[in-house]
Amino acid sequence: MLRHTALFFGHELRTVLRNPAWALIGIMQPVLYLLLFAPLLTTTTRGGTMGEALRMFTPGAMMMIALFGSLFTGFAMINETRNGVLERLAVSQAWRPAIILGRVLKDMLVLACQALLVMGVAVLMGLRLSLAAALLMLLLMAATGLFAASLSYGLALAIRDENGLSQIVQFFALPLTLLAGMLLPVSLGPQWMQTVARFNPLYYAVEAGRSLFAERLTDSTIPVAFAVFFVLGALTLTWSVRSLRKLAG
Repeated sequence: MLRHTALFFGHELRTVLRNPAWALIGIMQPVLYLLLFAPLLTTTTRGGTMGEALRMFTPGAMMMIALFGSLFTGFAMINETRNGVLERLAVSQAWRPAIILGRVLKDMLVLACQALLVMGVAVLMGLRLSLAAALLMLLLMAATGLFAASLSYGLALAIRDENGLSQIVQFFALPLTLLAGMLLPVSLGPQWMQTVARFNPLYYAVEAGRSLFAERLTDSTIPVAFAVFFVLGALTLTWSVRSLRKLAG
């Protein structure tokens, strides 16, 4: 079990290392938002400083990677399904869950590395962050990647069409971004928006990230966010593994 998972994880990771351009391109959007949008938020924070604006905005910028990066990981699986590669792997002697687990672990690692780079840019811009808060934030990003990547693979195995997957992701991308408070806190919006936002998993991750960046390490939003994403990650991972088994007949 562990050996097969490690083999698939190593294979997927070597694929990323051979062509790291896509992983680096994935952080360009949040970095540009940090550079161009975060300075505009200084007047909306209590202290009115760049550091306060970065503490509010950086967690949302990091969640953009999970939304626009991890949710698109299923496209490669659709191509492998069409070419028959995935079916041959599914009927082989390999432990079937390892086929999905190896990919998801790779996506979690890539997402955490991307998040580390974004935090580095924010620190250069004036963000001050403790080591404990940074490590918890990276762990939260990995939990977010577990959910987003597993969901993407489940959708890919269910739809098996790039256009269909792209339309679904694009359709939900904007509402998820706004209702998570990635650009501006949802608390600035009307009451109905604050109520609807609680049905968006990314909302809890952004709120927990802001608590971490504000050094409120005992805030209740942090364990809630971890619980939400570990539960959703387990459910979507189970769904994608079952979809793979159906593919193998």
